[in-house]
Amino acid sequence: MDGFNYEEMVQEGLRGVVREALEMTALEGLPGAHHFYIAFNTEYPGVQIPDYLKERHPEEMTIVIQHQYWGLEIDDIGFYITLSFSDSQERIYVPFHSLVSFMDPYAKFGLQFTPPPFFELDEESSEVVTPHDNGDNVITLDKFRKK
Repeated sequence: MDGFNYEEMVQEGLRGVVREALEMTALEGLPGAHHFYIAFNTEYPGVQIPDYLKERHPEEMTIVIQHQYWGLEIDDIGFYITLSFSDSQERIYVPFHSLVSFMDPYAKFGLQFTPPPFFELDEESSEVVTPHDNGDNVITLDKFRKK
């Protein structure tokens, strides 16, 4: 690629806003009536959710961080949090690159993300399938090409 990928730079900066808000929350709790709605791609590599949640949310899931959350931990790649789902506490991991949206309704603040393409494993050949950018912002996958 020639030049700068400004769109991805902006996306990374916005993910940093979410990271910072979560870091502040982990240290100090949620101030006042702030609360977060975080939507993420459940198929994204590194997402860790129980199988029954993956079955209910095969592509995208929204979590709410408000009154009942525990063990919020942030690392360079994403965050761990324990939430209550149908009276069962579950620990999940959400990579920042899997984010679809972040909202704080109290602050009337929201962000939309374009999760970057990810690598998939072609189960038939055990080869890594890599996305390719043809320059028109259209992603094609080798997996779908006839050999």
